[in-house]
Amino acid sequence: MDYKASEHIQDLQHFGEFGGVNPSISDSSTYTFLSAKTMFDTFEGNTEGCYLYSRHSSPSNLYLGEAMAQLEGTESANVFASGMGAITAVILQLCDTGDHIVCSRTIYGGTYAFMKNFLKKFNITVSFVDITNLDVVKNAITPKTKMIYCEAVSNPLLEIANLGALSKMAKEHSMPLVVDNTFSPLTINAAQLGADIVVHSLTKFINGSSDCVAGAVCASTDFCLSLKDVNNGAGMLLGSTMDSLRAASILKNMRTLHIRIKKHSENASYLANKFEEDGLKVVYPGLASHPSHELMKAQMNHEYGFGGMLTLDVGTLDKANALMELMQQKKLGYLAVSLGFYKTLFSASGTSTSSEIPEEEQKQLGLSEGLIRFSIGLDNDIHTTYKAMRGCMEELGILAADSALA
Repeated sequence: MDYKASEHIQDLQHFGEFGGVNPSISDSSTYTFLSAKTMFDTFEGNTEGCYLYSRHSSPSNLYLGEAMAQLEGTESANVFASGMGAITAVILQLCDTGDHIVCSRTIYGGTYAFMKNFLKKFNITVSFVDITNLDVVKNAITPKTKMIYCEAVSNPLLEIANLGALSKMAKEHSMPLVVDNTFSPLTINAAQLGADIVVHSLTKFINGSSDCVAGAVCASTDFCLSLKDVNNGAGMLLGSTMDSLRAASILKNMRTLHIRIKKHSENASYLANKFEEDGLKVVYPGLASHPSHELMKAQMNHEYGFGGMLTLDVGTLDKANALMELMQQKKLGYLAVSLGFYKTLFSASGTSTSSEIPEEEQKQLGLSEGLIRFSIGLDNDIHTTYKAMRGCMEELGILAADSALA
């Protein structure tokens, strides 16, 4: 792909009001006006560069929004207090009572629960489909369908969505393609591949330090403004506003995103290949054995690798729990949800981030109880990390002892 997101982000410059190389943080909930008419015009959305109330916007949030727009190559972006705040605002902005959504069957558990359970309150129905089967997606579309929703790289099964084909299908039916790109920032530029709206949980790779919860919507200027409309904007009226201090912190962390993503990918690729050589049931988009490996290669920015996420199926929940506890004891990472941290994070998806999905449906998806989702960290010596991980598996009988590694 030609779009160089990291270069565009690096080109952003916001000087502080006293000449600082970082923009000043706007630590105000409300803003003053020199004239009453300007206040009225701002309420009506007829002014630019004026700030009214931080639930509407603030300088710090707008700076981060500009960086997110540069990341995805969209006209604009809004930031939110969480990834779910961003996702739910988009869905409620686009859908009315009686509408229908076509959604990937493998998505983040919170998104699944919102679509499966909460939207029933509004009589909005959802068809959960195999997003990798384009015929199934096409057949699920009805006259009431308002969007196709998917994750570029799905949570937790790491399925790869064909964004170009899905975009074409969505445009043929005059509806937007909404893509959650949380698992693959920089690795995949979803908007450049045809997504109309891109959502992110900034909590994860983009922030990278596991010290905040935040989200973003990257889209056209018109759509972003509609989310902030004082009369019917879901972002405005639901109140999922990001704090200015957090916005400033995330903006600083974004400057190293390109370096971090490369290292996450390098380490994950090494471990995935070694685990596969060991005969383990590993899933990683960078492996030729991944069913969508070629599609991933066609869509990705090769400079950033195949991403930092992989899964390992050790057969049973007991084995998964024992392995994760032992790896944590050996200081190889943390038994914790989320992703994008400098340390490796691991969790059994079926009983954590995907627990909202009923067990029977998990089985249908191929989400086994022994599946561990890994967010691979920034280890400087991944070779030593691998040997230690393998040692844990040998100790638990998941792998036979290998004298060559002893």
